[in-house]
Amino acid sequence: MNKKILFLVQSALIAAIYVVLTLPFAVISTDYIQVRISEALTVLPFFTPAAVPGLFIGCLLSNIFISKFGMVDIVFGSLATLIAAYLSYKMPKKVLVPIPPIVVNALIVGLLIYYGTFGRIEWNTTLLIFMGGVGLGQLISCYGIGYPLMIILDKYKQHIFKYS
Repeated sequence: MNKKILFLVQSALIAAIYVVLTLPFAVISTDYIQVRISEALTVLPFFTPAAVPGLFIGCLLSNIFISKFGMVDIVFGSLATLIAAYLSYKMPKKVLVPIPPIVVNALIVGLLIYYGTFGRIEWNTTLLIFMGGVGLGQLISCYGIGYPLMIILDKYKQHIFKYS
C-alpha cells in the first residue's frame, strides 16, 4: 500500500472523527471550563504520525463552526492542538502522551479565553482560573477518556495501524 495515500487517509479520518466528536458536544467544548470529548484523540500520535495533521485539521474545522472567541481562537487554538499533537508524538513513554495537550491547551486556550473575554492580557488570578479550567477539562478528556482509549488501541495496533 502506498504510504503517502495511507498517511492522507489516516489524517483525514482522524480529522473527521475529531469534528464528529466536537460538534454535537459544542455546549461543553467552548466555554471557560471546557471538556472537549474529541481531545481524547490527542493520544493517537503515539500510534501514527498522521494523527498530527489530522488533529490540527479536525480542530481547525471544529473551531470554525463553534468558536465563541473568533478568528484568534480559530487560528491560535488550532495551532495549540498542532503543537500539542507534535509534542505527544515525541513523548518517549505511553503514560506521558496526554501531558502536552493538557499543558499546551491550558496555557494557550486559557489565555485566548481570557483575552476574548476581557480584551487584554494581564497576569492575574482570573487568567490562572481560566487556564486551570481548560487544563481540568483537558485532564478529563486526555487521561479520563484518551488514556483508556490508548490502552485499548495498543492491544490492537498491529491490526489498526499496521501500515503506519
